[in-house]
Amino acid sequence: MEYELNTPLTDEDISKLNAGDTVFLTGTIYTARDSAHKRIIESGAPMDLEGIVLFHAGPIIQQDNEDYNIVAVGPTTSMRMNPYEADVLDMGVKAIIGKGGMDDNTQEALVRNNAVFLTAVGGCAALYVSSIENVDGVEWLDLGMPEAIWKLNVKRFGPLIVTMDSHDENLYKKNK
Repeated sequence: MEYELNTPLTDEDISKLNAGDTVFLTGTIYTARDSAHKRIIESGAPMDLEGIVLFHAGPIIQQDNEDYNIVAVGPTTSMRMNPYEADVLDMGVKAIIGKGGMDDNTQEALVRNNAVFLTAVGGCAALYVSSIENVDGVEWLDLGMPEAIWKLNVKRFGPLIVTMDSHDENLYKKNK
């Protein structure tokens, strides 16, 4: 099945998704890598995490005065976030976008929190950036541009594949 969903995501949105489905997102997504995940766990998030989508990505950003323009954004390897992801999902995140899948603790947290892992195709940074309408803000720029949390307004961001769903299906394990 193919779904077009608006953020923030709801339990109803997530419950209908199954491993293998294709998703396009419209609304707000946030980038977050290792350092941001660690700081969220240690200090709390700089935004309400309820229903949000986190994208494991380190975008290439150009700054023009006080405006930020995104040049490219593609997924980074998600397993680097394994030490933090279950705790972050417990804080209300409904979808993770990344590549390569995640561990059993994350799978359990997806089921427990009615959330999903969406795979973005590596090497498609130019395609994904075309779906970004604007950069709406940045948090924790002190971590560096790739590690900061970037708030992105997107329209039909995707295609994204549900590879780990809230029903305990995991395409990475199934197709090993």
